[in-house]
Amino acid sequence: MPKVGAQKAAHMTGVAKSTIQRAMKSGKLSYEVDEHGQKLIDTSELERVFGLKNTQSSSDPLIQAELQKAADMIEMERMKMRIRMLEDQLHTTQNQLDDAKVQRDQWQKQAQQVLLTSQASQKAADELKQELKDREQRERMARQKQMELRMKKLQAQNQNSQEEAQSFWERLFKRA
Repeated sequence: MPKVGAQKAAHMTGVAKSTIQRAMKSGKLSYEVDEHGQKLIDTSELERVFGLKNTQSSSDPLIQAELQKAADMIEMERMKMRIRMLEDQLHTTQNQLDDAKVQRDQWQKQAQQVLLTSQASQKAADELKQELKDREQRERMARQKQMELRMKKLQAQNQNSQEEAQSFWERLFKRA
């Protein structure tokens, strides 16, 4: 539901602004404080406490604009949270991968030590060492390609988001 200030809440419910403010102060009406320090009340909370005066006001262009703005802000916050969640998942996965590499390297060292202790298997150890280097090189190249693909994909998504935002603002200013 959209959130509105005390003045708008008073208009929507048909009660005085001071009544809205008293209800907020007493805790009868819950609210949130935005980043600018403004107290915002969810319209469902207004309906619960006072009831809404006029349901036809939703056709008012200003309310429609506010509703659209609120919906856009909610979507933007949802996307930010999704990005944070994906970044956290990526970080966790990277840590797990690093741990697995450390364990792999330890096992490789042990395997190399066992192989090197035997004169007869020296040649096999050298071949294994080269194979491991080649594998690591291939893995490095594959990871680099994956990162490049991810970056291209993220850049394309970013470009699309910027274009959508630009289009939204252009439509918004054309209406105004």
